[in-house]
Amino acid sequence: MNLPDGVLVKLLLSLLVGGLIGAEREYRSKSAGFRTLTLICIGATIFTVFSQILGDPGNRDRVASNIATGIGFVGAGVIFKGDFGVNGITTAAMIWVTAALGMAIGAGYGLVAVISCLIILIMLLVFSKLEGWIDRVNQTRNYKIVCDYQNETLHGYEEGFQRHHLKFKRSKEMKVGKLITGEWIVKGSEKNHLNFIHAILNDPNVKEFEY
Repeated sequence: MNLPDGVLVKLLLSLLVGGLIGAEREYRSKSAGFRTLTLICIGATIFTVFSQILGDPGNRDRVASNIATGIGFVGAGVIFKGDFGVNGITTAAMIWVTAALGMAIGAGYGLVAVISCLIILIMLLVFSKLEGWIDRVNQTRNYKIVCDYQNETLHGYEEGFQRHHLKFKRSKEMKVGKLITGEWIVKGSEKNHLNFIHAILNDPNVKEFEY
């Protein structure tokens, strides 16, 4: 049986493109890594190739058009709710765009897929550096402080947040016996967080401190 024209080149190109994006995700220990994204890219290429072969002359996109729908189920599997919001959306988007690159290769637009792959990798590298800088400038932490109960005790620690230029929201407070527990969601720069943590660790009145 003869292979369709150029199909081997397309499969090898999809292996390369999917592998490059998958390697980047694997390096960052994401849930969809090297093997997953490579398989998605190759699968999208195969579906697109056979959509052109098996489809009617006037309706050759019938199979390929369902790739976007089907890949949504895979992407949904990597999205989950974390402590500070929804996680996995970037990985789900990478699954979606990798399938698009596979479709481009399968349709014969290999150069477009390669250029797009390079743009994506550059974007991930640059944006990763940018996110690291943003994280240092604006971190969100959960603080839990347990200390002896006194009137307005928790307000004293909230004044400490303000002195260290940290924005806070009290999420929980609880009194058990002679101890009171306060929990906060706190935002601010990494430096300000570290200064506040240092002050609390040296506070003899604090019985427990989680941060």
